[in-house]
Amino acid sequence: MPGIPFVVAAPSGAGKTTVCHALVAQDPRLVFSVSHTTRPRRSGEREGVDYHFLERDEFQQLVGKGAFLEHAEYSGHLYGTSWEAIREPLARGLDVLLEIEVQGAAQVRERLPEARLVFLLPPSLAELERRLRSRNTDSEQEVARRLEIARREIRQVEHFHYAVVNDAVERAARELLSVIRAEREGRAEPLAKRLAPGALSPTLRRALELPDAGREMG
Repeated sequence: MPGIPFVVAAPSGAGKTTVCHALVAQDPRLVFSVSHTTRPRRSGEREGVDYHFLERDEFQQLVGKGAFLEHAEYSGHLYGTSWEAIREPLARGLDVLLEIEVQGAAQVRERLPEARLVFLLPPSLAELERRLRSRNTDSEQEVARRLEIARREIRQVEHFHYAVVNDAVERAARELLSVIRAEREGRAEPLAKRLAPGALSPTLRRALELPDAGREMG
């Protein structure tokens, strides 16, 4: 039986990388899909472990060859998930975790309808701003730009199967593991209702500047 592709998307600063690595460390049947990117390598990142780092022209050549399941540009850099990264583990019955941008998640939804999409949310936009500033890697202008992008991305949460709040890494990872195992075992319906984007509380919606549940998204 083939594995299940799981997508985790989030705005910059929401902590998706930390949560995704925690998931893979706890579940031996879950394989992390290593994405390609044109952004510079950060301190401590390893080629082929954190990302496949490419020059822009190399990335564009792969796009031209149809090598990517999804690809998107974010903050001036290209990101993408190759078909090669997911086909073999899925065929072996392993579940694959895709940590990708919100734009890329929309492409996966169209091209891989069996994928289950999870939006990882910050507990508030104020907390997201605090996390972005605490990284000490971006200028004031860049922080403001990332926050504006985050506001737009968060409004896409209604197009995901699940919404999980990352108020603490351990709790968020535990919630995501519950989703993965429930989907794997064919008993996801209770969780799908509890963690549906439409089930987000009014307080959280206000903190994220989301419209009330049921209102049409603009």
